[in-house]
Amino acid sequence: MSTPSLRDGNAGPVAPSPIQEKPAWHVSGALALLLVLVLLFGGTVSFVWGVVHHVPAGVALWAVGWLVALVVWSGLKIISPGDTRVVQFFGTYIGTVRRPGLIMTAPLTLGTKVSVKVRNFETNELKVNDADGNPVNIAAIVVWQVEDTAKACFAVESYGQFVATQSESALRHIASSHPYDATQPGVESLRGSTEQVAQELAEEVSSRIALAGLRVVETRISSLAYAPEIAQAMLQRQQAAAIIAAREKIVEGAVTMVQSALGRLEEEHIVDLDDERKATMVANLLVVLCGDQRATPVINTGSLYAG
Repeated sequence: MSTPSLRDGNAGPVAPSPIQEKPAWHVSGALALLLVLVLLFGGTVSFVWGVVHHVPAGVALWAVGWLVALVVWSGLKIISPGDTRVVQFFGTYIGTVRRPGLIMTAPLTLGTKVSVKVRNFETNELKVNDADGNPVNIAAIVVWQVEDTAKACFAVESYGQFVATQSESALRHIASSHPYDATQPGVESLRGSTEQVAQELAEEVSSRIALAGLRVVETRISSLAYAPEIAQAMLQRQQAAAIIAAREKIVEGAVTMVQSALGRLEEEHIVDLDDERKATMVANLLVVLCGDQRATPVINTGSLYAG
């Protein structure tokens, strides 16, 4: 009989079907524990009776009772709240028990403890170049939990280390896809769009760790800053941008105030101004409104025109 090929036509490599979590057979462990105690006590009584009365059958009953008790005892498991047991029978996965308490599964099985509690993982502070090529230091917190215990045990070597490695890899990719600060409106940045960046990070980490049966609950950016070698230069750039934005706002307000003042003067016929006087008035008002220092008023009693 020929060995099946790893390729099926032109469809590429055929991946083995992954193990899916399934419930394992189990019953209440209290009844099983009671049965073990009865067998041990009955076997002991049979042994003493057989030795005293020289009856070989009593010794045989003792051996059988203790053997059955040991077999039943091998199926007893204690599961704490938030934990599960992945049950294997001589290396074969037969199911997962999620019920907490004392339970009994199939005898002669091994149970691997797998916690399904929510866990936190904080990445190391990574040095990454953002979309503009600027080096930034960034770190994130990933909240995750085991969703499929079978995949977590058998799909990867260590699912805890797998989460750590994939989270840092996804964080590097997300950080390099966005600029630290948005230079244009509508562009998502690491500093200005933290919620969107965290959502993208959660989706990418989820897609990377799904094969291990793990689920991302939430992600957050815990640390974000320019790298020390460019931090001072970037701070000066931010300060310059803030000063320019403030100046633009001041000029915009001053122009609005000058326009309103000229309009009121014309509407109420307080004074008639020609173009030259309007230009002089506008220049004076803009100097007063846009200047950094307090203006000193000068009262002009003369005329702008000679003669």
